[in-house]
Amino acid sequence: MNKREISEIKKQFKKDNNAITRICGCYVDAEKQIKTKLKEAFFALSEEEIFKYYEIFKKTLSGTLGKNLHNLEYSIHDEGPDSAHALLMKLREEKLTDDETVDAFYEKVIESYDYGENYYIILIHSAYDIPGKALDGEEMFDASDEVYHHILCCICPVKLSEPGLSYNEMTNAIEERPRDWWVQPPMTGFLFPAFNDRSTDIHGLLYFSKNPEALHTEFIEACLGAPSPISFKAQKEAFHEILTDTLGEECEYEIVRQIHETLAELEEEHKEDMEPVTLGKSQVRELLEKSGVQPEQLEHFDKAYEEAAGEDTAILLPAITGAGKFAVKTPDVDIKVNPDRLDLVETKFIDGRRFLVIAVEDNVEVNGMPVKMWSAENRPS
Repeated sequence: MNKREISEIKKQFKKDNNAITRICGCYVDAEKQIKTKLKEAFFALSEEEIFKYYEIFKKTLSGTLGKNLHNLEYSIHDEGPDSAHALLMKLREEKLTDDETVDAFYEKVIESYDYGENYYIILIHSAYDIPGKALDGEEMFDASDEVYHHILCCICPVKLSEPGLSYNEMTNAIEERPRDWWVQPPMTGFLFPAFNDRSTDIHGLLYFSKNPEALHTEFIEACLGAPSPISFKAQKEAFHEILTDTLGEECEYEIVRQIHETLAELEEEHKEDMEPVTLGKSQVRELLEKSGVQPEQLEHFDKAYEEAAGEDTAILLPAITGAGKFAVKTPDVDIKVNPDRLDLVETKFIDGRRFLVIAVEDNVEVNGMPVKMWSAENRPS
């Protein structure tokens, strides 16, 4: 799913939409014991509850693609009759009306989800009547030829509210505020099946993780049955390992700076894309060549790439650009440079010593205080 398709599904979670048919919930304590369950027609809930649930659903479809949101794809080997995929299909087909199927899913979550505190599992079934689109992109609500039946799962932490004082209107007094258990924004969730090319794709799903480094791979394998994604951090580490093993002792500052500039240019070219750019082995090699890495330095590139990332693994561009940051660090000094002004930092040998030279003009601050870099008598002409 791309950004536009995700946004289209998120727009369904609003007051004047009645696509959600049913909601089920299961509250689990820190000892993995079920405390209570919910099963309702969604619009049987109060208006206040519906509004709060909408906020949870929207957050489960929020974040950066490849970082918080991951498109997971099933292979033919993942879709057997007793697979996790088969259970998800059954939940969808039954529209969450069969208690036995829903309970079987809860049991899988409780068994595999590693979280040492209370949490709330939410499941909804929704039927989105997909409007057709004219050539100019305008929606044609009277031209639908498909209904997108899907389930959305949200796993939310439940935490005890903070102690404090509050005003009690009944007693007209300031008193100790009662503590209760609050459902927090979701930390994990998924949308099944995927909504690819504005149509149902039962061979994929969209996975959400609030913490991009806590992907809960055991949960993905047991409850979703799809290959786990690779975190941003792991992709960045793999890219750095590829550079280190390829360049070796020839990993010079100027080459790394040029690689960063090339990545920044690539990111700028694709900033309006609906999906993040991915770099496979051939694209990474091309990137290094374009950045001035010599052919003899690339002799060990294939082996370095396969050992660090895997032969068929692609690396997401946003994972290695670091949101455009460029930082130079020594044991005693940290330098952060505007990515558009890397020309201000140069390497030089002065009196036999290596230096990073930073060109400065006016508007220099030290600890927030404006300073002059030279006095009137030694100011350069």
